[in-house]
Amino acid sequence: MGAPLPSSAREGQLLRKRLALPVFASDPLSSVAYAPQELLLILAAGGTALVAYTPLVAAAVVTLLVIVVVSTRQVIRAYPSGGGDYEVAARNLGQKAGLTVASALLIDYVLTVAVSVASGVDNIISAFPSLHIWRVELAIACVVLLVGVNLRGVAEASKIFAAPTYIFIGSVGLMVVVGVVRDLTGGLPAAESAGFAPEGASLSHVAIVLVLLRAFASGCSALTGVEAIANGVQAFRRPKVHNAQHTLVAMGVTAIALFVGVTYLMLRTHVHYVADACQLEGLQQCSTYVQRSVIAQVAASAFGGHAALGFYLVQASTAAVLLLAANTAFNGFPLLGALLSRERYAPKAMQARGDRLVFSNGVLILGTAASLLLIATGASLTVLIQLYIIGVFVSFTLGQTGMVVHWTRRAALLREHGHPTAGVLARRLINVIGACATGTVLIVVTVTKFTHGAWLVFLLMPLLWETMRRIHAYYAAVDEQISADGETTFGASGDHAIVLVHTLHKPALKALDYAIAARHVSLEAVHVATSRSAAAQLAEAWRAMRIDVPLTILESPYRDVSTPLIDHIRAHRETHGSEVVSIYAPHYLYGHWWEALLHNRKLGRIVSRLELFPGVAVVLVPWLLDSTQALYERPPRPLVGLERRGVAGLPPVRRNSP
Repeated sequence: MGAPLPSSAREGQLLRKRLALPVFASDPLSSVAYAPQELLLILAAGGTALVAYTPLVAAAVVTLLVIVVVSTRQVIRAYPSGGGDYEVAARNLGQKAGLTVASALLIDYVLTVAVSVASGVDNIISAFPSLHIWRVELAIACVVLLVGVNLRGVAEASKIFAAPTYIFIGSVGLMVVVGVVRDLTGGLPAAESAGFAPEGASLSHVAIVLVLLRAFASGCSALTGVEAIANGVQAFRRPKVHNAQHTLVAMGVTAIALFVGVTYLMLRTHVHYVADACQLEGLQQCSTYVQRSVIAQVAASAFGGHAALGFYLVQASTAAVLLLAANTAFNGFPLLGALLSRERYAPKAMQARGDRLVFSNGVLILGTAASLLLIATGASLTVLIQLYIIGVFVSFTLGQTGMVVHWTRRAALLREHGHPTAGVLARRLINVIGACATGTVLIVVTVTKFTHGAWLVFLLMPLLWETMRRIHAYYAAVDEQISADGETTFGASGDHAIVLVHTLHKPALKALDYAIAARHVSLEAVHVATSRSAAAQLAEAWRAMRIDVPLTILESPYRDVSTPLIDHIRAHRETHGSEVVSIYAPHYLYGHWWEALLHNRKLGRIVSRLELFPGVAVVLVPWLLDSTQALYERPPRPLVGLERRGVAGLPPVRRNSP
């Protein structure tokens, strides 16, 4: 996905604040496109009367967002290494709590991609309703595009994503300003759905409370992605903590302003949005009615219709930023995976950087998981949103609780050395408020969403938690098995080499040449005979060429090469004592992928068996077929700062020579 970057270029991949904002904050910023909509969707279930509670619920969401931003700013300051809530919980509450946060965040990152893409596709369909039948295909194509962009590198992705994010902020901000001005001057028209009212439902007082709580839980989707900045501090340029904190505050202020503005216009234009268009009173032929998204209806009212340039600008920028909002997860997931890998709770491959200095395996895993989820749910935002935000509030709650413990320990240490503790206690109070608020919301979200699909998240989290624990236990067991100690002895008393010979040809002679050059104590050529006539021909050719290496022919009545060879090695050791055995085998190399289909794979099976036999080392001696010349003739991709691969002045490659 682009020319490889040297490790020395990593500093150039770090982000300035103006580029970090679209990379890390596109998720919470873009949530203003669907959080008010999901809030309204739940309230509409109770009819027009409950819709009147929208300002109250929105105010609660904004208050919580302020608390989380202020609390997360504390996390960045105390733990700038980029572990975020995972590191806070692991260090202060124990590794079990840390793994709980990690499993919650990993699942939430997958859901972030799925929800963002599904919401983006919804807005594309709002502008072009005929694309409705291609919803899933559009969603998968968007995920593939995001994976490709992220594999090019963080710096490249930030440049690509910066313009759409800032255009979205500007266009929605303009929509809010124009809409408010038109509302104050009495010229703001009603939304296209204002004439349709949601069917009223007869609800008890308890049911009304549950609907309000569930609406609040859906509105809290505006908080997703806030933790990504704390998890990605190391991706910022120096001073990292300062830049990360400023980006977090800028994100919070912008998100709150847009959320409040869209919610205000949603109420003033009397938008109605329900799960099923047939639930709208006064609507004829509901089966053919495609509901436009809330932000699309608001934009049409503010700018004067669906044909207005402003409407298409808002829809285009909203669709773009919703799709790009998934990039928050494409930065957070690989970084968290690499951190877990370093602490041996995830496979080592998660911390491997690709050609473009990104954690490529994390990007690919995230893209695959999100695509499968979109296929399983039909890219339905209404279904996906029910699974969402559970994980992020598990992370918030444990992270803030861990910060309370952190400041408590810090205060005790300061008192022990006679230093004032007022500043530390003030910071602890901030995190106490954060822990209480997010913990309360976690309970609300769990209760209101559990039966609507959130149970699946609570099923997957323990499975992922146990998987990470077992990976750590596996690595610990391997360390114990391979660590050197005082009892480690090396008792090999001999050095024997075997050259596998199937036919007397150039590759076999080259392997024999390598074995002779290595000057082993003893050397023999071995042929495992699956055909007596072929074995006799080989023996005759061996004598004719006067090769001064003994040839041993082993019978194999069942045409198996590995077992007779292992039996031969075992018998040789019984006669000559403990010894190291080196097996030389010729190995073809070719230049075209299809040639692999035309060559026998027997050598691979032999090697896999021999590797399980103690004290045996297998040496594959390559023989380059003529087709490999194509590999030398292909022009290499230039490296940054270098004119070409390799070093000038080297002599031409001698093919098929030791």
